Amino acid sequence: NAAVSSQQVVIRLDLKSDGAQAFGDATGWCLTQGGMANRIAIVYDNEILSCPGVSAKISDGKAIITGNKSLDEAKELATFIRIGALPFDVKPIRSNIVGATLGSKALSTSLLAGLIGFGLVCLFMIVIYRIPGLAASISLIFYTGIMLVLMKLFDVTLTLPGIAGIILSVGMAVDANVIIFARLREELRTGKTVESAIKVAYEKAMSAILDGNITTLIAAAVLWIMGSGSIKGFAQTLALGIVLSMFTAVVITKVILKALVGIGIRNPKWYGVAKPTKKVDFLSKKGIFFILSSGIIVVGLVAMLFVNSNIASRGHGLNFSLEFLGGTQTTVPFNENYSLDDINNLMVSDIEGIVNDANVITTKVQGTNEVIFKTITLDAEKRLEMSEYFENKFGVDRELIQTESISSTISKESQRQTIIAVIVACVCMLIYIWFRFKDIRFGASSVLALAHDVLVTLTFYALAYVSVGSTFVACMLTLVGYSINATIVIFDRIRENLKEADRKTQLKDIVNDSISATLLRKNESLEGMVDRCINQTLSRSIFTSLTTFIMVAALYAFGVSSVKEFALPLMVGIICGTYSSICLAGAMWFVFRQKFTKKAN
Repeated sequence: NAAVSSQQVVIRLDLKSDGAQAFGDATGWCLTQGGMANRIAIVYDNEILSCPGVSAKISDGKAIITGNKSLDEAKELATFIRIGALPFDVKPIRSNIVGATLGSKALSTSLLAGLIGFGLVCLFMIVIYRIPGLAASISLIFYTGIMLVLMKLFDVTLTLPGIAGIILSVGMAVDANVIIFARLREELRTGKTVESAIKVAYEKAMSAILDGNITTLIAAAVLWIMGSGSIKGFAQTLALGIVLSMFTAVVITKVILKALVGIGIRNPKWYGVAKPTKKVDFLSKKGIFFILSSGIIVVGLVAMLFVNSNIASRGHGLNFSLEFLGGTQTTVPFNENYSLDDINNLMVSDIEGIVNDANVITTKVQGTNEVIFKTITLDAEKRLEMSEYFENKFGVDRELIQTESISSTISKESQRQTIIAVIVACVCMLIYIWFRFKDIRFGASSVLALAHDVLVTLTFYALAYVSVGSTFVACMLTLVGYSINATIVIFDRIRENLKEADRKTQLKDIVNDSISATLLRKNESLEGMVDRCINQTLSRSIFTSLTTFIMVAALYAFGVSSVKEFALPLMVGIICGTYSSICLAGAMWFVFRQKFTKKAN
């Protein structure tokens, strides 16, 4: 193991009993020699990697190697030492260079879906928010361009989870603008000028924007540090997008708004003035919401534990793909060179019917006519049926078709590491919200609402039996990053109104009752105040979710099958996240406030 000891990088060796005895004899002999003989060489694949000197006889099997230039260098050497300890040589049997698994069609359709979704979002923003919506749309164009440049600059690998991170960051870029514009409308309703309203709107919206983005950034940082593979790709694009979205919303949109005001567009009607809306008493229905959510989660758990797992054709609570369970790899040498798009159009649906699974993965072996089909584990009968299909329909020589069992690509270690990373991210978000809101009940309610969204989305996976693969991980990570943001905005408004109530209570103590009566809302209970906060942020919660939903829906409408597998559950998650933020989060905080007031204060 490589470690830092006494401000120097060392490698610690722990040898077993037989190795310790041999190592003791070797180090003792080295001490009797001079020059280069007083060293022990570390050899891997007939190449000397290092040749550390011996300073003492080591008979207990515990030694350290010093003199490493960096921690990365020490880790690399330690890895080779561990590999070299294996009692066999690695010899290559066969190697293939494979192409993309999604094909060029996936890239083109995803780009088309992105452009359509982006256009619809911009149109929506302009129709709803008018001049501010136009400014936000121009800002989003800047955001997209800068994002592409930074991804190229930092050499970010684009995967399906990476696409999820970009979609999420676009949604959060819109979210920051929506928060500001909602505040702008409220300030214009009080009679302020456009210039003054813009200034106050940015000041009041900043705390909600910062807290929402920082909580998501914390999750991205934890996943980046603790995750592996595609999880890091998701975290990288998400973190990059969060920072950039804050910059474009807070700086670029503001500059554009001021420029539009400067050229004479000053009429408040072009910026939208908030109109009084009918108040919805969400908290009065909290019992219904709690029962409904609990019932959905229970149905999902029953489906996973007792229904799906006992159906002979399934055997698992969720429809785990070969990425989790492993399967069969069939390599087919065709007589002509089919493109991956041709293969997906001509063969995949037939193969899915043969193997009774809709998650066949296809890749081409570059430089050959060979195509690799990865499916669930097939018995001898299904393998024979596959071979006969290729022989009868495409004239492939059955004897040249190779089939072999493959292990899962998402290992148990990777699964465990991802789960731990998500749990740590949630704990870190809880701590941050507790610190910022000075009340652990806010943090507990946020995390519970987040857990609700994850469990309800799992219920959808169980009932619809949607394939659970790498896209499942991307979907759940997106919910972790996205769902809590709307809750933070509502809690920020509750915090603001609580501070205002405290200020007015203090004023009541120092002025006469007739003046204080004009400052305080008459007979408003804590429940009424929470309902008022939810209603004040209702348009923001719905509009932000709608813009993100539009982006994901475009991916579902135009994407290839693997992209659809990601988009469909994510749309369910977005709807669920909106519901939990509006109907559950504030209600849970209210219940906690009522039940644990003395302990919390």
